[in-house]
Amino acid sequence: MSTNTGNTSSRLVAAGSALLLGLTGAVVTGTAPAAASGHHPTPGAAGLGDRLYPLLGNGGYDVQNYDMHLTYPKKDPAQQVRGDVTITAVATQALSRFDLDFGGDNVGGVSVDGRRASFSRSGDELVITPRHAIGKRHRFTVQVSFAATPISPNASSPAGFVKTPDGTVLAGQPDQSHNLFPSNDHPRDKATYTITLTVPSGWSGTANGKLVRTRSRDGYVSTTWRESHPMASELVQVVAGDFITYVRKPVNGTPIRDVVPRRLAGKLLPVADDERKELAWLEGKVGRYPFENYGSLVIDGNLGFALETQTLSLYDSGTFGLPTVVINPIMAHELAHQWFGDSVAPWEWSDVWQNEGHATWYEVLYADETGTLQEYADVPTLDAYYKRAYSRGDQYRAKYGPVGHPLKADVIWDVFNPNVYDGGALVLFALRQKIGVAAFEHLERAWVAKYRGRSASSQDFIDLASRISHQNLNGFLHAWLYGTKTPPMPGHPDWTVTPV
Repeated sequence: MSTNTGNTSSRLVAAGSALLLGLTGAVVTGTAPAAASGHHPTPGAAGLGDRLYPLLGNGGYDVQNYDMHLTYPKKDPAQQVRGDVTITAVATQALSRFDLDFGGDNVGGVSVDGRRASFSRSGDELVITPRHAIGKRHRFTVQVSFAATPISPNASSPAGFVKTPDGTVLAGQPDQSHNLFPSNDHPRDKATYTITLTVPSGWSGTANGKLVRTRSRDGYVSTTWRESHPMASELVQVVAGDFITYVRKPVNGTPIRDVVPRRLAGKLLPVADDERKELAWLEGKVGRYPFENYGSLVIDGNLGFALETQTLSLYDSGTFGLPTVVINPIMAHELAHQWFGDSVAPWEWSDVWQNEGHATWYEVLYADETGTLQEYADVPTLDAYYKRAYSRGDQYRAKYGPVGHPLKADVIWDVFNPNVYDGGALVLFALRQKIGVAAFEHLERAWVAKYRGRSASSQDFIDLASRISHQNLNGFLHAWLYGTKTPPMPGHPDWTVTPV
């Protein structure tokens, strides 16, 4: 995610599925009596215990795949959407019941392994009790029919299942995807997805990954998309409406497609053209692009942020109305997220600095290496940029909490705050000063290679940095990530912080 508010000089643009409890031994398919597994069945936890979002995600199972169908009955962005989802999961404990996250309008029915199951709702928890308990390590399927209605975003809650003048999109980060579809809505439980969108003829439907098939029947068009790489629920994208898809020339074999409102195509498509240059540049920095394809989705509106939905980054027309010296680094920021945040997801939301710090790092570096840093950030050099960020360090820590420990999550901006953007990038600058440019660049490539398709913690990053640099960086990086005061900057003893 990047924010597009504030002035240019201070812009803060802004494996497989990770196992919840660790699976060992063979996976047995089908729902079996829990006694067969040798474990007494108990309820799965209603939440993973994330410090910032305690009820996001659910315990007791690991999702392998989502197969979701959404139907848009008419050409109306404000309409209620009907859906059904089949979730394939593996039990990590013997389950007497389990939860899904869901905050949509209603649930029509639930079945487990083809047998109708009882369910209830408690807030955003969909509590499911199967006819028979599920044994540990057993693979099972859950089918849920549901309905949801898009919202108009507002300043305090701009994300969600969003309506626009041309149709609807999904901005699920960090805790909004389950307001559209039932899920294990935490980045720790990544899964593959098949998404089918059925829309009236004249509309189009686009989702993450590759187009598998298109079918037309009785005045409706159904398109099926497959994201075969593990994806966090907060990165799902489903766009339906009067949009067109524009295909650009591939970059090193990666297909590029952009999705924009039909009526604004002539205005918006030229702005996105720099993404091809950015993709080649980032592959040169951190290695091969990790997914099937890439592109930009632009809506007519003003969300106040851009969002790295997997394979199709979301922007608003407010962002695309900015000067290119601002837009291009923002686009580099969202593209960098495909490696940092999408392919390598945070273990918990306190680790969001890994997403935003890295994306900001490459955003600023792109501006610098394309010769636009002065115009973009009102500073002549990278050192000047990070000296300015360093001066704000104690103020940011006092207001928002340490870089790796945001104080709260009452509203989205509590978590996606300046200290995880510029503060996170400043941690990386300090680390590069500490271990040297060569070791730092090696670390960046090793990080996205080692944890590709997985979720990783800040301690995982510290451990890998220590191993690659042949230094024990626990004390150094703990001070930078969790200290209430900004540590001294290696190589710049003259840098000072502004008092709180």
